[in-house]
Amino acid sequence: MTPRGPAAGGHRTGGTSARHRTRWATGGAALVLGLSGVLAGCSGNDTPSDTASKAESAVGSIASEASEAVESATAEAQRRLDDIQGGIDVKADVKTGPPVTGSDGRVRTEVTARNTDDSTRSFAVQVDFRDASGQTVDTVIVTVDHVQAGHAATATARSTHDLSGEVRTEVARAVRY
Repeated sequence: MTPRGPAAGGHRTGGTSARHRTRWATGGAALVLGLSGVLAGCSGNDTPSDTASKAESAVGSIASEASEAVESATAEAQRRLDDIQGGIDVKADVKTGPPVTGSDGRVRTEVTARNTDDSTRSFAVQVDFRDASGQTVDTVIVTVDHVQAGHAATATARSTHDLSGEVRTEVARAVRY
């Protein structure tokens, strides 16, 4: 059965094929554009309190835009998972490994999907990246294709933008098809 949901790319792990592609930018561009707007808006005639007030307002606006972008990406991920024909919720069969921040600032985590079905299946997994306070700061979907019955396969979920500070990962949703 072919899903209408996430597309696949690929790599091999432990002899079992696992493919993945991550999607959905969640506000990195909004942050860059917002900060450049703040800096451009600071003229030589502003007092320090004016500049601080503008910066505080811009940071609040940027945080709001980033939050809206994450909400939008999460909603899109949910829609894509809902579009998978014949999918079964199998969140308990999927786990993430410890998050690792690469030299590029992107956070990666290994996603392991265990196929408890009696035939080869594929998985679409929504991975949420959360900050220390538990707020979702990014979300991606990774696919793990053609996992043999009774076996597990892995794929790598990668954040769509640089994340700083403590980052945790969790499986928000997993669909086997």
